[in-house]
Amino acid sequence: MDVNLIFRIAAVGILVSVVCQVLKHSGREEQAFLTSLAGLLVVLFWMVPYIYQLFKTMKELFEL
Repeated sequence: MDVNLIFRIAAVGILVSVVCQVLKHSGREEQAFLTSLAGLLVVLFWMVPYIYQLFKTMKELFEL
């Protein structure tokens, strides 16, 4: 796994956290929820290739 991926995930987390706090304090809880959901989906899409590789490696490891 690349270190840049960890920094990108951290940056998205910080950005989403700040935006959610601003939206919640302005009374827009629905947009805050959608923002956090969008941040989660972005990170999950970045992680999909690594998860796929993990399952592929596990399958090859336990294949007899």
